[in-house]
Formats: sequence, C-alpha cells, structure tokens
Amino acid sequence: MKNLFFILPVVVISAILFYSCQDNTISNPNDELSKKTGQYDIPTITCGEATQASINLIVTAGASGAPAGFSIHWMTLDEFTARNEVWPSSEEMCNASFSGNANLSRYNLGPNESVTINIGEFLFDEGASTNCDGALYCGTQYVFRIFAHATSTVNKSNFSGTFTCETLPCGSEEVCTLTQGYWKTHGAAGPGSEKIYDSDNNLIGYIDEWPVTSLTLGTVTYTETQLQAIFDQSAAGNGLIALAHQLIAAKLNIANGADDTDVAAAITAADALIGSLIVPPIGSGYLSPSATSALITTLTNYNEGTIGPGHCDE
Repeated sequence: MKNLFFILPVVVISAILFYSCQDNTISNPNDELSKKTGQYDIPTITCGEATQASINLIVTAGASGAPAGFSIHWMTLDEFTARNEVWPSSEEMCNASFSGNANLSRYNLGPNESVTINIGEFLFDEGASTNCDGALYCGTQYVFRIFAHATSTVNKSNFSGTFTCETLPCGSEEVCTLTQGYWKTHGAAGPGSEKIYDSDNNLIGYIDEWPVTSLTLGTVTYTETQLQAIFDQSAAGNGLIALAHQLIAAKLNIANGADDTDVAAAITAADALIGSLIVPPIGSGYLSPSATSALITTLTNYNEGTIGPGHCDE
C-alpha cells in the first residue's frame, strides 16, 4: 500500500507533463497564408512580332522565376489614356491567366526564363483563361502589364509598369483575309452573323457568310456543321486542332477570293501532315504541337495579314 501511494503521484505528474508538452492548437487553413515569405520578382514584357490582328509578347521572369505562371492585363492605349493612365478593375479590361501548375505547362518559368505568348485569337488554343480571346484591332497601340502568380510559400509579385506594343497597319486590299475568329462566328449559326427574323420578329436563322458548305482537311471532307464544331473545340495541347483552326480559316479566305500565293505551299504541307486523321470532336486524331507549330505560324500570318493580301478591317 505504501508503494501504491508513492507511485500514484509520480504517474499523475508524468501525465500532466506529457500533455502539457503537446501542441493542442487547432489547425487553421488560413495559417498557410501567413507562412508565405517574400514575393516573386516582377516579370517583364518585350514586344515581339505582330500581325494586323495579334501581338506576340515575350514574357521574361525575374531572378526568382515564376513557377506558378503569370497574368497579363491589356487595353488599347486610347482607352488607357482616357482613364488618365489608371488601370481599372479586372471586369473593365482584358485579362488572361497563364497557369504554370497545369500538366506540361510551358508557363512554369525558371529564373530569367522567357516564353512567347500570342495576344489575340490564339489565346483560345494556348491554354489561357481569358475574358478576351478575340482578334486585336489593326493599326492600334495596346498597353500591357503583368504579375507573377503566388505559390503556397511565396506571394505574387507586384504589378509591372506599363508596356506598349502595336499591331500592324490596316490593309487596303479589296480582297483581304479574315481571321479564324471571324469565320467561327459568321457561319450558319454564328453569333456574329446577320440575323434573320420572320414577320413576327422571331429569330429564324442567320445569314451564312461562309463561301462554301464543306471543306477537306487532309483527306477527310467535313460538312459546315462539323467544321463549326471543330472551330468550337479548344486545342488543349492537341496540335491537330490548332492547325485545323487556321487551315479552315485559310481555305475559307481563299474560297472567298483571297490570293493564295503566299500560303499555298503551307496548305499543301498541312493537308499532307493531317492525312487521314479525323479532327476532334468529329474524331480523335492527334498531332504534337511541335510538329504543327511552324505551319500554324504561316497560316496564322496569312489569316491575320502579315503575308498575303492583308487582313480585312473586320
């Protein structure tokens, strides 16, 4: 009994000491935010090649890199000047997010690493999240700013200063070219086409501005409905889809009367590369982006006016 009275206090004291040493703090998800230290260096923008409908931007990360990607804001210089050179809220300007976290993303930038992105219709195929995926205005100056995204351990960078780049002057040719975005929205059911109403003012259809009702891509012929479905399909890393978008536009431009001298060889090469592959979502064909990038560039330059008769003032 004496031994019991001696042992019991020792056990109780040991238990108290054990539990007093434990971390009884309740985990709070917001605590992770307070663990971030510092912030990423500000990326920079350099003007690259431009067409009458798009601008290439060369984005270069700072010394800390931009492993989670970056976001870019833009508007016309005239709009920016009218706002006394003050950037508005996100809803009042164009913005695009280029995530570095997606699988095989090319926007995961290391220290001082660069990547070229296209501001214009090609954002639809570049894997960017944006509220402005249409063509730019020809002969127009645009202002841009950029910041690097945050990660779980480092805060996002500050906004950069303002960078200015310009699209090529508008063309004056009577028979000019139109972009993939124009043809995409001006087909039999395109939202940009002129609407047709009945006598009771009910919408009954659209004026189809496409000069043909079918096209052959590779060795496969597609109806207008199928071509529209291809236009509506984001490339999502499939070079075949991105190539088809520009190839359809080029062939529609030629069928509409545009001179094909500067693009005929690229069209022949694109059809040979596609062969019997069936373009999604009609089929499940696939081409590596590295295999199609050169042809896409040539076809885009034709559709957007860098080569050929010039881009129309849409």
